[in-house]
Amino acid sequence: MARLFKKRYHPPGTAPGTLTEHTPAGNAVRITAMLYDAQETHMLPENALGSLPEPKEGGRLWVHVQGTPDTDQLNQLGRRFGLHPLALEDVANVGQRPKIDQYDQNLFVVLGMPVLVVDELHVADISLFLGKDFVISVCEGAEDPFVEVRKRLQNGGGRLRQLGADFLFYALIDTVVDQAYPVLETLGETIETLEVELLERPNRDMLGQLHLLKRELILLRRQLWPARDLLSQMMRNDLELLHPETLGYFRDAHDHAVQIIDLIESYRDITASMLDVYLSSMSHRLNDIMRVLTVITTIFMPLTFIAGIYGMNFVANDKSFWAMPEIRTTYGYPVVLGVMLVIAVGMLLSFRRSGWLR
Repeated sequence: MARLFKKRYHPPGTAPGTLTEHTPAGNAVRITAMLYDAQETHMLPENALGSLPEPKEGGRLWVHVQGTPDTDQLNQLGRRFGLHPLALEDVANVGQRPKIDQYDQNLFVVLGMPVLVVDELHVADISLFLGKDFVISVCEGAEDPFVEVRKRLQNGGGRLRQLGADFLFYALIDTVVDQAYPVLETLGETIETLEVELLERPNRDMLGQLHLLKRELILLRRQLWPARDLLSQMMRNDLELLHPETLGYFRDAHDHAVQIIDLIESYRDITASMLDVYLSSMSHRLNDIMRVLTVITTIFMPLTFIAGIYGMNFVANDKSFWAMPEIRTTYGYPVVLGVMLVIAVGMLLSFRRSGWLR
């Protein structure tokens, strides 16, 4: 259940905006910065928070933090860009619900990005700040999800260079939302494979796989459903830092989020129906086993009755009409065994004709 609840939090009663050290052991933080405008891009030295320049007129600054920043790094970012302490607290305490907060000088967004790590679903926290001429992105983990966006900026960028910092803000959000597509494609292939196996040869291992799929879909829904609402809120609210031209692109990201939610809901329904099919097939299999055992028991009941009679202690008696006649009969036991065989075969044929055996 650790993947369902991974939120870091302060002890109850801690003052709002308090930054507590949560940096895991062995955490390597890489800070990259890029200055760009309509004509060129310029990469700044890595991990140089203390010497970040002011963008020139018409220029923008993108600072990307890969990993979990410590309190000193967060405080440096806060002082340099005027970030609100409550927003910095949310960056430090990962596991936040996707949300948007508007402050005096910037816009703050938290998103959850689904990633597959050795076929296991995890959600990485993405924190984004938008200012008048800067964008700050903080991504949990070791893998940088914005490599392609950086390449687009360096290779010409198109609208990324021509438009303001809010368009880069949109491009990062769109990248995070679209990360769900390859994850859902992998889950869809897994569901399809399980569905075929379930119809052909159901087994106990499938129950654990189905429950794991349901848990992963719940985790996806928990992170991506609020992201859809977040994008709706961004389009409805009059946010000064978002230009009207950029809002059209946010509508496209919202459409992607709606499609992803529809896929998740469809997969959840399919998984639930597969679970019902599995339980029904296991119940049917148990019924088949019980039917076979019942038939075997029913067949042996009259045979056991006959064998029990002939298993009684008695002696040869020629004076009584009711004495066991087979004792002195040459083929007594073969006759009795033959009668038992005829009874068993007759019962089998009767059961088969009645549809008890298939």
